[in-house]
Amino acid sequence: MNEWTHIIVSSVLFVVTLFAITKIGGKKQLAELSFFEYVSGITIGSIAGEVIMGLDGNLFHGVLAIVIFGSFTYLHDLIGIKSKKFRDFFEGKATVIIKDGKVMEENLKKEKYTIDELNSLLRQKNVFKTADVEFAVLEPKGDLSVLLKKEVLPLTAKDLNLPVAPEKESYTVIMDGNVLNDQLAAAGKTKGWLDIELTNLGVTLDNVFLGQVDSYGKLFIDTYDDQLQVPSPQPRKLLLAMLNKCQADLELFALATESSSTREMYNKNARKLQEAIQKLKPFLKE
Repeated sequence: MNEWTHIIVSSVLFVVTLFAITKIGGKKQLAELSFFEYVSGITIGSIAGEVIMGLDGNLFHGVLAIVIFGSFTYLHDLIGIKSKKFRDFFEGKATVIIKDGKVMEENLKKEKYTIDELNSLLRQKNVFKTADVEFAVLEPKGDLSVLLKKEVLPLTAKDLNLPVAPEKESYTVIMDGNVLNDQLAAAGKTKGWLDIELTNLGVTLDNVFLGQVDSYGKLFIDTYDDQLQVPSPQPRKLLLAMLNKCQADLELFALATESSSTREMYNKNARKLQEAIQKLKPFLKE
């Protein structure tokens, strides 16, 4: 086997081997690595590179070494799932860095972090004052989890006891000018509905780069022509305005009639419609 053939065969063999080991390890290997997984990954990569470029190396020995290190990583994850003590030993524990706005200096020194590094981590969380932090924990992966004090948190609809409509996933129904029929059906829409919506927006299917339907059944599109201004459909606002007009008309009819029974009927239905509007308003607002 000449040098070029050796390099090609070695590269293909180790790519397949490393891919198989990574798949066995799961998505965690691609996301956040523990200290043990980090060391194991570097070692596996070094072994692969040495065997591929070391023309006198033994391919079987290289594959065996990678399988051994991959097995250690797999066993580490398997045992870690079942044993908290094992996880704490190999991956470490979370460390409280800030409590009640005060930096825990001893814990900071223990984790070998400087105040500049702490401030950098806080800025990544859009926090610029330690006094605004109620609680901050340095996770075993090296991430900083931050809980801000209640008085500096932005107000939410829950804080104000405001009802809001639930949000669900959006469906991509058009991609690169092609209709995705499965996604369109999942959104509860038809091709006919899509054609009508595109006509109302004044665009053709061929000019649509991306089209999505939100949880309210509203279509949003992005066209190939970035200079093209697409009007945004507002069916919910129109429906809310129509309901308000109907409610106002019922009150006017009640004022215009001379029959007491008819007036009571109009007023009763006006009240019912007003109650319905109040319940629907959070869902109909844009």
